[in-house]
Amino acid sequence: MNTSVYDDQAHAIRARDVRFDFDSVPMHYIPGEVMATHIINVMHLVLPEGERAMAAALAEALAYIDDERLREEVQGFIGQENQHASSHAQARRHLESLGLDVAPMVETVAWLVDRILGHHGLTGRAKHEWLCERLGLFAGMEHYTAVIGEWLLTNDVLEAKNMHPAMLDLIRWHGAEEVEHRSVVYDAYMHVDGGYLRKARTAVLASSSLLVLFVVAGGYLFAKDPDPRKGRFWPLQFLSASARGVVPRMSTFLTEIPRYLRPGFHPSQLGSMDNALRYLAQSPAAREGRR
Repeated sequence: MNTSVYDDQAHAIRARDVRFDFDSVPMHYIPGEVMATHIINVMHLVLPEGERAMAAALAEALAYIDDERLREEVQGFIGQENQHASSHAQARRHLESLGLDVAPMVETVAWLVDRILGHHGLTGRAKHEWLCERLGLFAGMEHYTAVIGEWLLTNDVLEAKNMHPAMLDLIRWHGAEEVEHRSVVYDAYMHVDGGYLRKARTAVLASSSLLVLFVVAGGYLFAKDPDPRKGRFWPLQFLSASARGVVPRMSTFLTEIPRYLRPGFHPSQLGSMDNALRYLAQSPAAREGRR
């Protein structure tokens, strides 16, 4: 086991107070892009429940982590993920107030997360093995959230589309923190287990699961959208938005697997930490939280 990566990182990960004002956000906050709006909305459905399970697994992993630097990183990560879940829940409640019936999907995702990714009351070796399995799966998922986070920080299409500034700030703030803590779950997995075969297997599972969740949840949201002018065939809107760069390309969930599984790969090679920290320093919601 090698923890030298942590020795090279002086930056401390910490949760930030943020204050978002969603009162003026319309149902379709990317004008003229119904399906793209709902793909972004998937974050308000899927990510809070997944991040809750991820934070629980990292808290459980602390008992197996004897590296003080890594423990600090994990504790900061847990704080950030809890803040993400809270902020996205606030945005979700606003969308519900506009008539978007998301509760059944949220309840289903919460049930699936608890049913599939809970600790299941295991003990001894079985408990440790299941923890390693979850850490491997979450490390794979965090690879994609870091990649999408970098896309959010560097893509100017959403601004050109006049996306509502509060929602744009929400997803960029979240994306910046995903880039900031991109290495934590991966390093926790390598510390607690580190097996390549498990890493490969869980990466493929993470990739396919996220792709399915985005498509299914996005389709559900489109169906529940009460606006009669939303259009009819959401898959075409979805493919069009992806091709035009209004949402990340769904092919990313396939093309990133070789990079993640390449010998010598480490998440610190993803994105730009400077981009992330610059945005976090000037995010309107983060500035409000510092007042």
